[in-house]
Parts: sequence; C-alpha cells; structure tokens
Amino acid sequence: MSARKTRSEQSAAEADMTPMLDIVFILLIFFIVTTSFVKEEGIMVSRPKMNKSSNPSAPAMVIKINESGLVTFNGNPVDIERVPARIENFIAKNESSSAVVIPNYDTSHADVVAVLDKVREFEHLTISIGK
Repeated sequence: MSARKTRSEQSAAEADMTPMLDIVFILLIFFIVTTSFVKEEGIMVSRPKMNKSSNPSAPAMVIKINESGLVTFNGNPVDIERVPARIENFIAKNESSSAVVIPNYDTSHADVVAVLDKVREFEHLTISIGK
C-alpha cells in the first residue's frame, strides 16, 4: 500500500511549465514593444579635399586651445573674440589658406565650437583639427 501512495504522490508533484513559458514570452514582447531606441546625434565632419593650388611652403595658422579655454594663435595668447582680427592680419602678411585648430583633450566642446565658428567666417580657409 505504501508503494501506491508514493507513485501517486510523485505523479501529482509534477508541474506544467506551459503557463510559465507563456508569461515569459508575454513579458519579452512587452519589453521589446516598450523599449525606446535612442538615435545618437553628433557633429558631421567633412574632410576637405586636397587643395592643389595652395602653396605647400605657405605657413599655416596654428590655433591651440588649452583645457581652461585659453586660446593661442601661433603661440601668442588671444581672446576668442579677437581670433578673426588675428586671422585677417596673418592673411595680409602671408599667403596662407589653411588653419589648424588644436584643442587639448580636456577642452570643453563649447570652446572648440566657438573657435571653429570664428575661423569658419573665412570661407576660403581650409580648417583642420589636430591633436
């Protein structure tokens, strides 16, 4: 008699896993549907084409920006607002068509964009970003 009880108890102890799988699939569908996908935005950088007409021996303007936002134009400190005047002065003295902007690794993006906007006022300049 004890053998009959153990067999019937064992068969009754099995659980049906189908409802649990249904719940898991429903949760999976719910999370897939409610997930919002974020499109990351960035700045498009178009690399300039090689300018064959420029003089390779012409000096380039080097504009450096340190981590605190201090701007130097060819080694001399300058205010961001005075960068266009320095560029005009440099172009008047030299036949240059390229400017190199070298920001420090820790420079804020706002400072770099402010300097690039000032340099971009001169449409004939080729602007390069260095490191």
